[in-house]
Amino acid sequence: MHDTSCTKKIGWFFLLGLLLLAISGCAGNYGGQSSSVQAASFDGGPGAVSTTVESYGDIELPIEMTLEQDKSMAMRTDSFQGGIHVYSGRVEINSLRDYIIVSMRNNKWKLVGEASYKNVMLAFTKPNKTCMVVLANNPMGKTQANLYVTVDLAAANRLNPFGEPIRQ
Repeated sequence: MHDTSCTKKIGWFFLLGLLLLAISGCAGNYGGQSSSVQAASFDGGPGAVSTTVESYGDIELPIEMTLEQDKSMAMRTDSFQGGIHVYSGRVEINSLRDYIIVSMRNNKWKLVGEASYKNVMLAFTKPNKTCMVVLANNPMGKTQANLYVTVDLAAANRLNPFGEPIRQ
């Protein structure tokens, strides 16, 4: 009975992830692998305190979180950018949750959903972007963050900097 309940929960989260992808207008496959991590300075100080996820520029994690390249993949086409980005580090799960919520809000993301049980799931949107974050403790004593990101580049070309449609 416990396995069925757990399977149902995983099924619902998988369905939510697919829904987020559908909302963004993405129906493509994830292809080749690429990854890049950039350090960002807080308030222009000399020490890096956050890591920018992939090439998004508006998704940050604490510097303690490191990319697991073998578990991550990304794709970019003329109209779509996205991927699954897996990070892990020795960060308390609730502290990481709070950090991500504040960071995303500072980068103009809107928190549209949150679910907590053994793991934590956060869903964020922007006019042409979605980001779902699943936080979990792994057996090695680290916290793992799985980020599922989609960016509709074609839609971005039809929006002004405030996310409003451009009238032609």
